[in-house]
Amino acid sequence: MTSQLASYIDHTLLKPEASREQIATLCAEAKQYGFASVCTNPLWAGFVRERLAGSDVLTCVVVGFPLGASATEVKAFETATAVAAGAQEIDMVIDIAAARAGERETLERDIAAVAEAAHAGGAALKVIIETCLLTDEQKVLACQAAVAAGADFVKTSTGFSTAGATVEDVRLMRETVGPDIGVKASGGIRTREDALAMIEAGASRIGASSGPALVG
Repeated sequence: MTSQLASYIDHTLLKPEASREQIATLCAEAKQYGFASVCTNPLWAGFVRERLAGSDVLTCVVVGFPLGASATEVKAFETATAVAAGAQEIDMVIDIAAARAGERETLERDIAAVAEAAHAGGAALKVIIETCLLTDEQKVLACQAAVAAGADFVKTSTGFSTAGATVEDVRLMRETVGPDIGVKASGGIRTREDALAMIEAGASRIGASSGPALVG
């Protein structure tokens, strides 16, 4: 199960103080263990893509991170820039205020603009709904908006807010989006048992900064 679990993991380092050496180590570990992707802030997109050359590990970057409060046009431009630099997956943060207000059309427009920018460059889009700030009803609304707007995945958390992924949220998200959209559990997943529980609940990707410990 070790290699199988590794294929679920987005090996992640999003701290603003992350150094070039730390990002290089992240990439080396991802290739060593066969993780799904390396997930970093956008400025590292080109460097990560170069470091992962010759492997099956994808280059993933975050957009509108961690607050989701950038203008839609800024998120779309950030996405296009990241894809041009080498990003193959984009993890965007939604307009959380719109989700809390029940403004589905606003959510869809925001996500669709980023989806268009990502897909134009051949990249997949994961949509972070920040579950800890939403009610169950709002989580369902955000997931439905993401699917309608063309997202490839929905994702629980940034890992920078008040809490991370829960089994209950992953299960709710999977029930909402159905079998054909990815569900990424992220935030606070620190043990193999945590990861396996998320997968059992319906996660198809795991975001973690401690990938080697999860598969070791």
